[in-house]
Amino acid sequence: MTHLDELLSLHREIEQCRRCPLWKTRKNAVPGEGSAVADVMFVGEAPGAREDEYGRPFVGRSGDLLTKLLAEIGLSRNDVFITSILKSHPPRNRPPIKLEIDACFPYLLKQFELIQPSVIVLLGSVAVSAVMGPWKMSDCHGRFYEGSDRVFFMTYHPAAALRFPEVREVMRTDFAILKTHLDQVAVISTGTDSES
Repeated sequence: MTHLDELLSLHREIEQCRRCPLWKTRKNAVPGEGSAVADVMFVGEAPGAREDEYGRPFVGRSGDLLTKLLAEIGLSRNDVFITSILKSHPPRNRPPIKLEIDACFPYLLKQFELIQPSVIVLLGSVAVSAVMGPWKMSDCHGRFYEGSDRVFFMTYHPAAALRFPEVREVMRTDFAILKTHLDQVAVISTGTDSES
């Protein structure tokens, strides 16, 4: 089984998942989408109503903003992989509960393992808390955390940036920090510098 086959198999498993009660109310599971060999992976909170309808992550207004922020640092949605902590839509867009996070988390870990991104970007407090533990966004945004085998970068969720214009500017600054890191990693991996 190839790397891509394994990822597609995992996504089929997610689409049939009944590990928590959300399968009863969702229209579509939302495993994630993008490059199976992405250097950067984005992890949000949970699918919203639009995502539930289409079975795709970040397709509403938050997705539009994420797409713009990616473009500002020279990336497209095809360059990255986008998913969420939860793979099913919580009713009325309520925050995920622990039982749901615990049920979905093994899928996220398997996605990390299969895609092997150089950086995992955690979007918002739910993603940060689920992966890193409790940490205030005002303290952790724009920062990297190097785990034993993963590098994480933390910033706000695009939904917060839609509600608060000042958060949008903070996210722009955070994405610029992310771009600088990615550029440095690219230089190191190719063994060249910008002058050559």
